[in-house]
Amino acid sequence: MPEYSTLAAVDLGSNSFRLQVARVVGEQVYPLDSLGEMVRLAAGITADKRLNEDSQARALDCLKRFGERLRGFPPHTVRAVGTNSLRVAKNAPAFLKKAESALGFPIEVIAGREEARLIYLGVAHGLPVSSDNRLVVDIGGGSTEVIIGSGLKPAKLESLYMGCVSHSLRFFPDGKITKSAMKQAELAARAEVQTIATEFSSDQWQNAFGSSGTARALGEILKLNNFGSESTSDDITTEGLGEFRDYLLTAGDSRKLEIAGLRAERAPVIVGGFVIMSAIFSELNIRRMSQVMGALRQGVLYDLLGRFHNHDMREVTVLQFMRRYQVDPTQARQVESLSLLLARQLLKGSPDDLEDALRILSWAARLHEVGISIAHSGYHKHSAYILGNADMPGFSKMEQSRLSLLALVHRGNLSKAREMVATLSDLKLVFALRLAALFHRSRSEIELPRLEVFLDHDECVLRIGHQWLERNPLTNTAISAEAEEWSSLGFNLRIKDLSVVRKDKKTG
Repeated sequence: MPEYSTLAAVDLGSNSFRLQVARVVGEQVYPLDSLGEMVRLAAGITADKRLNEDSQARALDCLKRFGERLRGFPPHTVRAVGTNSLRVAKNAPAFLKKAESALGFPIEVIAGREEARLIYLGVAHGLPVSSDNRLVVDIGGGSTEVIIGSGLKPAKLESLYMGCVSHSLRFFPDGKITKSAMKQAELAARAEVQTIATEFSSDQWQNAFGSSGTARALGEILKLNNFGSESTSDDITTEGLGEFRDYLLTAGDSRKLEIAGLRAERAPVIVGGFVIMSAIFSELNIRRMSQVMGALRQGVLYDLLGRFHNHDMREVTVLQFMRRYQVDPTQARQVESLSLLLARQLLKGSPDDLEDALRILSWAARLHEVGISIAHSGYHKHSAYILGNADMPGFSKMEQSRLSLLALVHRGNLSKAREMVATLSDLKLVFALRLAALFHRSRSEIELPRLEVFLDHDECVLRIGHQWLERNPLTNTAISAEAEEWSSLGFNLRIKDLSVVRKDKKTG
């Protein structure tokens, strides 16, 4: 993959959308430009888990402005990620099509733990080198990520399903801050944090850090209003949070909050963010939390930079999964090699995303047998479930869905692919992987014949020497069965004698 001097990250958060442009120097990134808007996507999620029209309009207007700033950037230099609101909204797929058109680049929806990993990566690059274990807390609009790590490596990752926007709307929908509402909000937040309290207790780490908007806002409020024992520091403290709680109850309404350090756009969601932070302090026994500038978008930039420097986290994850699920490495490499050979023929001269397609196929070929560790019978279904639902660091949810689909349809009945395979390019990947698995069914090293393949909208062609097929009757029978499977999708799979084709070319 070529190297670039400028990279950009777009964070489609549940509260704010942010764009960070950075200059690359060696293996470091330095900020060049940033944009941010409080879109409050989570506030637009209806009771039936759909993004309403107003929130979509705000988001699209913002992305159009970001798109103008990113105009002319090469495709591989921009990575846009969506978080909790786009994970839960039922109409997110339809919205994402409009969002990608507005931005001009693909948008990946990432899982909660992947979000946590990227947050830690961004935070760690902004902290001094240390061997201490660090606790990092990031309260977003719809979720809260909690991480313990050392150096640049996270050790424990969690994503809690509560954020400053969602918690504010749930317990303070009209802005009223009553003792009863505060108590209910605190109990709910503490119950959520209790699920991770043992793993993230204070004996597991030495220093605590808060990243992103809620933590920074709370630190600024405590410092400027002399809440807590050290007003000169923007650290968040137990004493400071207690005094801010008293202030909130006295004010009684988030619409009437007039206090130094609190911006008007943050006021409607500060009480929800405060409650979550207070619960984390209580349950994890935190006394003091320092501020740190790094966050998700910085993590996305460093992760993107790693892909150019052959430090792609996705490759690490694939190798870990192969070991964890005891995948036969020889068989995986054989299937990978042949499927890539066939895919390059099938995709020749067609898609702009050839490199991405081949990369997905490579990973799918190496992971298509992870389900055998559960049971050989129907293992492709187990593989599909694992790849679609496991935490896979580095992978977006869409990438996991593609891996899951390829694993599911790499063998057996093809009718299940009718509604699931969305593009002709992905269908070509299916064709390549199925043929590769078919030819390597014996799981031994075999001398493969020369193969030529073609797939169009209604026709598949496999060119192979008939003499080879006569010497390998089991494979010949399997290819005939494969032709029947493709006919169920409306494709005519024709087997042509490659020696005849080559002879015709010579005589022509």
